Amino acid sequence: MFSRFFIDRPIFAAVLSIFIVIAGLAAMRNLPIAQYPEIAPPVVTITANYPGASAGVIEQTVAAPLENQINGVEHMIYMSSTSTSNGQVQIHVTFDIGTDIDQATVNINNRVRQVEPRLPADVRRLGVTVEKSSSSFLLVAAFYSPDGRYDDLYISNHVTMNVLDVVKRIPGTTNVQIFGPRITRCGSGSSPTA
Repeated sequence: MFSRFFIDRPIFAAVLSIFIVIAGLAAMRNLPIAQYPEIAPPVVTITANYPGASAGVIEQTVAAPLENQINGVEHMIYMSSTSTSNGQVQIHVTFDIGTDIDQATVNINNRVRQVEPRLPADVRRLGVTVEKSSSSFLLVAAFYSPDGRYDDLYISNHVTMNVLDVVKRIPGTTNVQIFGPRITRCGSGSSPTA
């Protein structure tokens, strides 16, 4: 019965919906970011390096003990791990929405420290890092030289030295990553001859 009123008066319904949208936009400008509801669940990432080991060896000697110890931490939904052939393992532990990410990071770190003596010596020497992370990008910034005077390597070096630390100090920032060239490229494709 109530909906019939708006069906019979489409112009009134359209004007009312426009007012609601305008009121929402006005309220959104005044709403602090901290009061936005959480959309993505918080994630804690564990990273370990085992130089020279294959993905299978890393999975058995590093990832499996870490996963067994981490399994069952408070408010955990699931975890996923990736072992690569370059000697790195990353374990992403996802928590319920609303979980305090700082407390979750401390809980994960405590469990990692318990299993650390059972890990290979090279992994212990390089260390296992535990840090809170985000499952999505909040901001992607592109740096370039408008007149083409500087190449990608120069720009990457400039961002690493002058911008990266400043962005990491912004409150709420969990991770900052540079995509693109960071090391010197060498050679033109031809192999040297003896």
